[in-house]
Amino acid sequence: MNASQHAIKLGLSRPHAATLAKLNTPERVQDFISDLKTNFERDGATCLSVAGALQHRHAHCIEAAYVAACALWVNGGAPLLMDFQASGDDDHVVALFRHGRHWGAISKSNHVWLRWRDPIYRSLRELAMSYFHEYVMRERKTLRRYSRAFDLRRFDAKLWVTNTDNCWDVAAALDDTRHYPLLSAAQARRLRQRDTMELRAGQLLQTKAPSRKLAAKY
Repeated sequence: MNASQHAIKLGLSRPHAATLAKLNTPERVQDFISDLKTNFERDGATCLSVAGALQHRHAHCIEAAYVAACALWVNGGAPLLMDFQASGDDDHVVALFRHGRHWGAISKSNHVWLRWRDPIYRSLRELAMSYFHEYVMRERKTLRRYSRAFDLRRFDAKLWVTNTDNCWDVAAALDDTRHYPLLSAAQARRLRQRDTMELRAGQLLQTKAPSRKLAAKY
């Protein structure tokens, strides 16, 4: 069964299956989700499925992670996610992949932060730590925990690949999976705030946001 046939078997339309079949390397997957418009959720919170994100041609982080994981899956990889939990900030979700014994990540962000990671990390903790200084809310570094690898094959594809409704159940299961701390409370108290130059760099956006609030959120 080739990649397009696999995607059709999961329930995707032939055009969507053909799109994912072409994304046969992690680099091509990253380019594709980076080019998707940012979903600013102007009409309320969403958690679009793979089909929903492809139909609307926009996504935020977990929606893009679903698309990336599915593209990896139909092309012979494993559909794995990792969740980051933060203090006073939103979660962020990435799709995981491996090259040999090393981990990399595919990630969508409207900022220069929290994006692609090359497969050079020996453990998921190493990979998670690579995001630490970039995971910020204004002056604060907010990342606190990362999850174990979360295999989407444990769920029916109807729940996250072709769901016509929001995929909150899968998102909740990801949030509830085991997470590991990245630093102690004492270390968190000693964190240095970002300086003026870092704050200026954080204003660079890939897609213009409708408001300052949404610019910070996505």
